[in-house]
Amino acid sequence: MTELNKSKVLFLATNGFQEDELFSPREALMEAGATVELASLELDEISAGESDSRKIKPDMLVKDVSAKDYNALVIPGGLANPDTLRVNNEVKSLVREFAEDGKIIASICHGPWVLISSDLVKGREMTSYPTIKDDLVNAGANYVDKEVAVDNGIITSRSPNDLKAFNAKIIEEIKEGRHDRHISHKAA
Repeated sequence: MTELNKSKVLFLATNGFQEDELFSPREALMEAGATVELASLELDEISAGESDSRKIKPDMLVKDVSAKDYNALVIPGGLANPDTLRVNNEVKSLVREFAEDGKIIASICHGPWVLISSDLVKGREMTSYPTIKDDLVNAGANYVDKEVAVDNGIITSRSPNDLKAFNAKIIEEIKEGRHDRHISHKAA
């Protein structure tokens, strides 16, 4: 069991994130007492890309992060954010480190693209935004169309409409603690 006020959660994002999918879970976790930090590919402010969207300054670079310092990882969706992250080797290595350490990983909307590229979906029950269903299925996931899917501490969700359930599930899984899971040793 992990107490939320003693937990640290890392968000992983770059420009083009879906605004609600970053800020809603971030605020829910902070309200629940977790320490929340943001890692990105650069230290400049990032935004959802809309002229009126909220901006946020990353706390650190992805290359400077170690999974051992966190209880959970959250990857918001949007189109550009996960598409940029999934081709970055440092990102894939970090995501796999979280998985290998049994840490909670939560991803919403198009965020599971990062999990696909990190080779973490085969045989897992997962959901996502409907347009990437085929990507998950082709990578070996057992796709389900529901607001939140959880498979051994890896949480996926469909869209901003599901944020209430997604946020609650992240908090629940962090409280449960580390998960033992089999991760293939395919290189990221």
